[in-house]
Amino acid sequence: MLTQESIEKLAVDWYRKLDVHAPMVELLPMLIDDGLEMVFPEVTVYGYAGFEGWFQRVIRIFFDEVHTVKKAEATINGDTAVVDVIVKWEASVWNAPEAYSKRITLDAYQTWEVKAGPDDSVLITKYIVGDLKYYEGSATL
Repeated sequence: MLTQESIEKLAVDWYRKLDVHAPMVELLPMLIDDGLEMVFPEVTVYGYAGFEGWFQRVIRIFFDEVHTVKKAEATINGDTAVVDVIVKWEASVWNAPEAYSKRITLDAYQTWEVKAGPDDSVLITKYIVGDLKYYEGSATL
């Protein structure tokens, strides 16, 4: 059964795993495969294979990541929910041959769709990154 607390826990756990560039074996159980849609600013991906391709690319670009969940407010409808997510994302990026890395700091406004999974888990079925609001002095994507 979905609860606000279980959905918030999913969001915090998800971003913690992204911060440490967790292995796929830890990330995939948080997603559905068949029907998964993930909309990022640069690409839309589908299923485990699409997510893995995106993730393997971005972990080679960004480092020293810190995600802080500012909001994960769910509208629950039985065994599904729509979640309004705001996450502060900080990451460093280095573009060769620049002498120094740059720091990106922004709030990402996202909409997730989730469903109840086995053993009281919560699974992401749709993940849409909407607006990105950069902090003053931040580098941009």
